[in-house]
Amino acid sequence: MPVKNRFAELQSEITEWRRDIHENPEILFETHRTSALVAEKLKEFGCDEIVTGIGRTGVVGVIKGKSDSAGKVIGLRADMDALPIHEATGLDYASKTDGAMHACGHDGHTAMLLGAAKYLSETRNFDGTVVVIFQPAEEGGGGGREMCEDGMMDRWNIQEVYGMHNWPGKPVGAFAIRSGPFFAATDQFDISFEGLGGHAAMPHNTVDTTVMAAQAVLALQTISSRNADPVDQVVVSVTSFETSSKAFNVIPQKVQMKGTVRTMSKEMRDLAEKRINEICSGIAATFGGTVDVNYIRGYPTMVNHDEQTEFAADVARKISGDCEHAGLVMGGEDFAFMLEERPGAYILVGNGDTAAVHHPEYNFNDEAIPAGCSWWAEIVEQRMPAA
Repeated sequence: MPVKNRFAELQSEITEWRRDIHENPEILFETHRTSALVAEKLKEFGCDEIVTGIGRTGVVGVIKGKSDSAGKVIGLRADMDALPIHEATGLDYASKTDGAMHACGHDGHTAMLLGAAKYLSETRNFDGTVVVIFQPAEEGGGGGREMCEDGMMDRWNIQEVYGMHNWPGKPVGAFAIRSGPFFAATDQFDISFEGLGGHAAMPHNTVDTTVMAAQAVLALQTISSRNADPVDQVVVSVTSFETSSKAFNVIPQKVQMKGTVRTMSKEMRDLAEKRINEICSGIAATFGGTVDVNYIRGYPTMVNHDEQTEFAADVARKISGDCEHAGLVMGGEDFAFMLEERPGAYILVGNGDTAAVHHPEYNFNDEAIPAGCSWWAEIVEQRMPAA
């Protein structure tokens, strides 16, 4: 089963939608223009129901098949938001919004799901109902959680849910997937050490917060090297280190550190939080200072369900001839919230030899559109074959 001919015919039109979205990026929940465009297209396609404002600015479209003998409902999800990055591609359709760009391909995801929705609305060659989900705020805002908390899954009786992400470095239109934990949980920490500031020439009269914080940066690495089982995945990265003084001759009163923790299991997540608190408290006590640790849990580990993953991989193999076993990804993905509520799977589709995601020179590869659209359409038609 190769790429559907209809998507080859629609590719130029879908590309136009994608480039329009790319040119007008919107961040987090501020996807007002994009959401309106999506709702307008879904109405134009003849969707049976269109609801906006789910998860603040999310859009849901409902497409009913020719029959509904089993009452099955499948959800297909794409993310719509851009990143706070200044674009450096030089494209004719580059971002017109300074400091915002589609550097992760969500413009492509949205356009591909719109293409699939157009086709499914035209053909309706399935037995059941499709719910197309256009989500805001994947890039750190938790839009997937907000849509679920708005009751989306129960409101439309969604029974399974599927998502997709483009993947630079993988051949265009090729697929990869894995069952079980796939994308990491993404937590943050904000650590403030306080001591006694003073003159740098008289350190004996101070409680040096820079020494405390520097010790902490190194000691936090022992979580992965000495606390975690070597076969478990954990990343602890300090990404910001700021003192309360910028002078060359002052020992600062305070130092603030920020960073991220990435894990693949609940047990490792709990361990990392526990050890960060213990290590920082111990260091502060050793040097005579105090510390405040604020550990913020973000997206959970995204876990693909076994049966749905094998089905998704089989669909991908029929489209492209193969579906590789994907490696673990220590980046986060808030599709995890939807997979906690319903069984489903998340797949990667090749973007070719392009810049990496979250890079100012990244661009979604429009040649991947037919494969991505075909995968979503075949998920529906094979999972809910026409009666």
